[in-house]
Amino acid sequence: MTDNGWEASAGPWIESLGEAGDFGREHVLDAPMLARVAAGGFARMLDVGCGEGRFCRMTSPLVTERVGIDPTRALLAEARVRDPQGTYLEARAEALPFPDACFDLVVSYLTLIDIPDLDAAIAEMTRVLSPGGTLLIANLNPFASAAAPDHRITDAQGRDHLRVDRYFDERGAWAEWRGIRILNHHRPLARYMTVLIAAGLTLTAYEEPEPTGGDPARAARYRAAPWFYLMEWRKPAG
Repeated sequence: MTDNGWEASAGPWIESLGEAGDFGREHVLDAPMLARVAAGGFARMLDVGCGEGRFCRMTSPLVTERVGIDPTRALLAEARVRDPQGTYLEARAEALPFPDACFDLVVSYLTLIDIPDLDAAIAEMTRVLSPGGTLLIANLNPFASAAAPDHRITDAQGRDHLRVDRYFDERGAWAEWRGIRILNHHRPLARYMTVLIAAGLTLTAYEEPEPTGGDPARAARYRAAPWFYLMEWRKPAG
């Protein structure tokens, strides 16, 4: 299997993320993601690509049972240390080790860009959802992933711009920062929507959340273009 960089990057990732998370999580995505989990009254959650378990820990007051899966052993080890009461299993999104219809909430929090086989992963997430269950997705906006690896350019007047190129070309690109080097997958938004609709899911919510709080200069960059989007999909009840 092709190395995606996560095993080698696990240590720097854990150090960089800390407990509060990076700017995008702490000041853009956490609040709307937690609000949707809280509103759902869910009993059993699967966090696909849980990493070091941060979102599982954050949802502990909101969900009765939380299960996290990830293919990166070093991240799972950290998750188990930080959350001894949680359940963390080594697995890939494309082959989930669970029976059909066993979770009423499946979460993908900034992990779809890490998954090479999108079709298999969405099919598996849908399979393990109970009828009426929710698939909650936070993802990097394709405007941002199409800009990788050189996200920004400065014009002759010194103004900062997001660099978007080859938007319709699906591809992998290596992202590097703070000792982390991982392979991300760019796909147009229509590609995600097509796969989710084909899985028989119904879109019930879509957001492009703006930053709240944090350093004003960083917040301004996140407002220049929608860096993330959040989607909620429902599996038919029967």
